[in-house]
Amino acid sequence: LLNQEFPFLLTSKSMSTTFLAPGTRNNKLGWLLSSFLCVCVFQVVLKIIKHYQEEGQGTEVVQGVLLGLVVEDRLEITNCFPFPQHTEDDADFDEVQYQMEMMRSLRHVNIDHLHVGWYQSTYYGSFVTRALLDSQFSYQHAIEESVVLIYDPIKTAQGSLSLKAYRLTPKLMEVCKEKDFSPEALKKANITFEYMFEEVPIVIKNSHLINVLMWELEKKSAVADKHELLSLASSNHLGKNLQLLMDRVDEMSQDIVKYNTYMRNTSKQQQQKHQYQQRRQQENMQRQSRGEPPLPEEDLSKLFKPPQPPARMDSLLIAGQINTYCQNIKEFTAQNLGKLFMAQALQEYNN
Repeated sequence: LLNQEFPFLLTSKSMSTTFLAPGTRNNKLGWLLSSFLCVCVFQVVLKIIKHYQEEGQGTEVVQGVLLGLVVEDRLEITNCFPFPQHTEDDADFDEVQYQMEMMRSLRHVNIDHLHVGWYQSTYYGSFVTRALLDSQFSYQHAIEESVVLIYDPIKTAQGSLSLKAYRLTPKLMEVCKEKDFSPEALKKANITFEYMFEEVPIVIKNSHLINVLMWELEKKSAVADKHELLSLASSNHLGKNLQLLMDRVDEMSQDIVKYNTYMRNTSKQQQQKHQYQQRRQQENMQRQSRGEPPLPEEDLSKLFKPPQPPARMDSLLIAGQINTYCQNIKEFTAQNLGKLFMAQALQEYNN
């Protein structure tokens, strides 16, 4: 999406800092992924939340493009715009052309218009999917600094903003480039579900005027409305997470059955191949004793074609999603246990 119309290198004459467009990393900066920081302007957070409130319903996710610049060792996300909801009937809609028109319009009004990633909402933390993996690989392969912001509206509604930034690990990027997801390739690359994605720290930044405005609004807001963090209703949220966790465990069990079937078929074929070689060897010995020439060599790979191994990437994604559910349940129960103990102590004190 970044062609000659959108330059790769921008410099600010009024500042000594050099701003790099994504995908043009300067080796002189010397920053590493381990120290990479994502700075998100609060306006972007509000736009993402507003996008979900207007178009997101239940399990339906909303997505959009993140815009900004790379400043030294920071990825600054300064703007975003949503992907419009469209159906299969909208055959005339061109998503790429839509993005180009939006970026061109933003450039004309002197707003940062360079891609730095994309965002997506999630339903109870269900975002570790093949679609997200493929999309993030496409972004990160074209623009090395790209991140994906995951917004959880359900957890946010409980009183704490849930917004996380992720990238694919370098090992997973190499495997995706090779497009070899066999068990041997993943084992060779030493990839496990714990090291598929790396979380990038996020710092949400406000201007001084916005901080003053928020301080004024906080003084005017009613104290009675601030009760989300004190809610003791945890059964619905916890039950939904457990249900989703059990569904993924069932999927993992089915994948394990498929893999065990593949291993049994492989072992059975190896036995048949060994028996065939023994029979051929005995027959050649008998022919040699009779003074006859041995049987011609045959291509065993054609006679015994190895069974197709199941792709292990789906299993890794399921394991990663299970790990995400477990972490969410752990965090949720830890917070609610504290509130329950506090409520119990207050009740005993009042009695």
